[in-house]
Amino acid sequence: MKYLNEFRNGDQARALASHIRKITTRPWSIMEVCGGQTHSLIRNGIDQILPQEIEMIHGPGCPVCVTPISIIDKALEIASRPDVIFCSFGDMLRVPGSREDLFRVKGNGGDIRVVYSPLDALQIARNHPDRQIVFFAIGFETTAPANAMAIHLAKQQGLQNFSALVSHVLVPPAIEAIMNAPENRVQGFLAAGHVCSVMGYQDYHLLSKRYGIPIVVTGFEPLDLLEGIRRTIEQLERGEARVENAYERVVTEHGNERAKATIAEVFEVSDRNWRGIGTIPKSGWRLRESYADFDAEKRFNVSHLQTSEPKICRAGDVLQGKIKPHQCEAFGKECTPRTPLGATMVSSEGACAAYFNYGRFVPLKELVRG
Repeated sequence: MKYLNEFRNGDQARALASHIRKITTRPWSIMEVCGGQTHSLIRNGIDQILPQEIEMIHGPGCPVCVTPISIIDKALEIASRPDVIFCSFGDMLRVPGSREDLFRVKGNGGDIRVVYSPLDALQIARNHPDRQIVFFAIGFETTAPANAMAIHLAKQQGLQNFSALVSHVLVPPAIEAIMNAPENRVQGFLAAGHVCSVMGYQDYHLLSKRYGIPIVVTGFEPLDLLEGIRRTIEQLERGEARVENAYERVVTEHGNERAKATIAEVFEVSDRNWRGIGTIPKSGWRLRESYADFDAEKRFNVSHLQTSEPKICRAGDVLQGKIKPHQCEAFGKECTPRTPLGATMVSSEGACAAYFNYGRFVPLKELVRG
């Protein structure tokens, strides 16, 4: 119970946790889709104040973690070229490729720059007309509007030295893939509020109805997560399956129409490979043909690169909720934040990083029982 002292409003947290315990009559498995939610759950010990019957399964909603190793190797190949300034968010620099990461390329002389917005990369392109500027455009639906706008502006302003290496993925197809997996144990989902703030949650109604699962849109603060869990458990206990919005201060059913229009202009839906998981049909975005001139894969002819995952790394099983991070044989041994085998150990939203940083080498519930 010591974790409750960390909540911004301890009384509300206690009341929610107590209510969840009262209404839970049987085992339930709930997946939080977003890696940011995973870190909040583990950092604040929320999973430890829930009743034993509730298992939180950590989902694949970490954009860094699911960026396929083939895309990382393409980024490494492009970033190594002397005429390129490679621009990326900082959390991608330590993600391992087949042999190295972007930090290693930077140490070997590659011009790699950390940016905080794709518009920063555009400004670099304006400042360096004699260099090729490549922006690493990754993420779920949350980062897509800004990335699409940057590519749109590059075309509008005639910045021929700007291109994007795109690896965007979508949440609803990932939920569908999880539910279709033969070993699936998920009975309800916490949907990511920031994704739904862009796209809305109308697409989740069909998923909820098709698979008979409650889906509750929620945020990232401890109280938000507890409220999302409460609503999910109440539906499960009553035998209901519908979409609820527990994040009304941010999310509407249809999302941000202007943002969606910008995405639709620049991107089109495509099959997408997920690191450690494989190809999920219609689970990503690629540049439309009208923006093909800004496709870094085509510009630098790196589409042919073939790679494979290290066999010892079980990040794919972690991302699909098949195992907890500490159940991987390499966790905390061959694989640490200083020597990562997979992206889940280095990403700020990775489940393995959360378990390592907050000491979850053994589940605390098992220690309590012992």
